[in-house]
Amino acid sequence: MGIAESMPDELPSDAEEQLRNGEEQLELSGRRLRRLPSAVCALSRLQKLYVSGTGLRELPEEIEELRELRILALDFNKLERLPDGLCRLPRLTRLYLGSNRLPALPNDFAQLQSLRCLWIEGNFLRRFPRPLLRLVALQSLQMGDNRLRALPAELPRMTGLRGLWLYGNRFEEFPPALLRMGRLHILDLDRNRLGGFPDLHPLRALRVFSYDHNPVTGPPRVADTVFLVGEGAVERMAERDEPMPRPPPRRPARVFEDEEEEDLLIGGGSSRALGPPVDSLCALEAAPGLGT
Repeated sequence: MGIAESMPDELPSDAEEQLRNGEEQLELSGRRLRRLPSAVCALSRLQKLYVSGTGLRELPEEIEELRELRILALDFNKLERLPDGLCRLPRLTRLYLGSNRLPALPNDFAQLQSLRCLWIEGNFLRRFPRPLLRLVALQSLQMGDNRLRALPAELPRMTGLRGLWLYGNRFEEFPPALLRMGRLHILDLDRNRLGGFPDLHPLRALRVFSYDHNPVTGPPRVADTVFLVGEGAVERMAERDEPMPRPPPRRPARVFEDEEEEDLLIGGGSSRALGPPVDSLCALEAAPGLGT
């Protein structure tokens, strides 16, 4: 028996019980919802909203009424565009849009100045969305499995960025702008079409660089403190005078329930993979492992 489709303007029958617990969190993941029930947008105190894997095709402009929202999960749906109202959520810190059908982001996306973590992997992005360049507080940007071939020269404007995932795109040359991202801790370029690398010593804060499944013959030149994943990485690290850096865990799971955990992902090298909280019912699939 399939999952029953909820009425578009009504809250699910168990929503009141969820909200009664005082956690200001609503879990709608896994239900069949073409549209977000309009009643959700009236929950002005809501801080966490999970609507993953529902078949959602559109969002109402009224979503901007959720002024207290901190976490919004919309991944594994069928969204082809985002309403401007989503760009007017002043406290939103984490937004999960992976595995939708988005070809671009609205210009007003730059208004999300509190955003620290954006996952938009598995969409139809052919160009780097320029509104992101104005999100100077963004720390974690997951853009794997899109259709990117280049990065804008203005990328270093994103001075807060610490983790950047670009695996599974269409880069044929190492993007020059990345060499000026001196604060990056994690850079993932797995599964592209890169035939070589420049000297990566300018990336002084780099702790993890993954370049597996590219047509390269060997690892790039990096500082001895960088953990490498790719062709010739083990041999290169074995030659170092310093002890081999501790291998990082898999790419991080999607949701972080407090600022301390997120900081471990962004700046913590080997502590960057944090599983979902046990009390969450979200569709929390970890991204593919490094080097897989």
